[in-house]
Amino acid sequence: MKTILNDSKDPRFNLALEEYVLKYLPSDEDFVLLWQNANSVIIGRNQNTIEEINTAYVKAHDVQVVRRITGGGAVYHDLGNLNFSFVTTSLKDNLNNYRKFTDPVIHALNEMGVPASFSGRNDIVVEGKKISGNAQSYYKNKMLHHGTILFDADLSIIADVLNVKPDKIASKGIKSNRARVTNIKPYLKESITMVQFKERLLKALLGDDNILSHVYSLDRDDLEKIEQLVRERYRTWDWNYGESPEFSIEKSGRYAGGQVSFHFNVKDGRIDGLKIYGDFLGSQALEPLEEAMNGALYEEHAMRKILEKQPLDMYFFNITLEDVLDCLFG
Repeated sequence: MKTILNDSKDPRFNLALEEYVLKYLPSDEDFVLLWQNANSVIIGRNQNTIEEINTAYVKAHDVQVVRRITGGGAVYHDLGNLNFSFVTTSLKDNLNNYRKFTDPVIHALNEMGVPASFSGRNDIVVEGKKISGNAQSYYKNKMLHHGTILFDADLSIIADVLNVKPDKIASKGIKSNRARVTNIKPYLKESITMVQFKERLLKALLGDDNILSHVYSLDRDDLEKIEQLVRERYRTWDWNYGESPEFSIEKSGRYAGGQVSFHFNVKDGRIDGLKIYGDFLGSQALEPLEEAMNGALYEEHAMRKILEKQPLDMYFFNITLEDVLDCLFG
């Protein structure tokens, strides 16, 4: 397994680096990356940015807002949060297998004294409080799995910067965002810095104390292609925000695989301008599904016939055809 030593704190560069390793790096090696972002909100691939953030707070405090290529919900990052990424060419046992990639992290945390365990569909928790959320994306014969680790983040900011949907809070039986999360630093056997923690975790994930023997060094061509991704995608308003018009109809529901929301107009009895948002997980971009649904009669039988032809399990992990129809017409 290889690693790339990345000291950038720019979320736009860091997310571009992940995408580059996944899609374009000419290497058959598996990679593990550790990285940090300065104050930022990282939006899930299928979310409506405007609905997820406190726009006034983000603007006043110069918080970067960047969309990632994986699903799941919006998360706040600061320098007290450490991110980990696995990029692998092995898909057979990896599809939606969150345990496979979180178990090495959990084991490393346990060795450092943190009583971490897997919970729900994609979380790592300590004493019932979330310390890590995870998501995945796929490209040809490769996949990306990444997650967060709250080491010593400023948890007081989360409630200010994120607009958490009421149905999400109610479904988890909690009263505030702060009550859901915690840092791992108080649980460590010994007091260590983020730099020390990052080094220990990387050694554990590589299975080798000799980190330098696993380093892949980016050359000029690599860096130019990453910067091109930054310019053309991660710095653009179209990618990070997109259009957020007034929708004439909004249908939302929460299911085993997460929250899903359909926004659309109905013109002459047919669906128009449909967009799908939510914190659900999936392995495929939603555009083909949205295109298939646009123009269809807004009628359950007609929609069922269309959706039956779609690979819904690739778009929505653990959300069924009946769930989608219930959301649209229930």
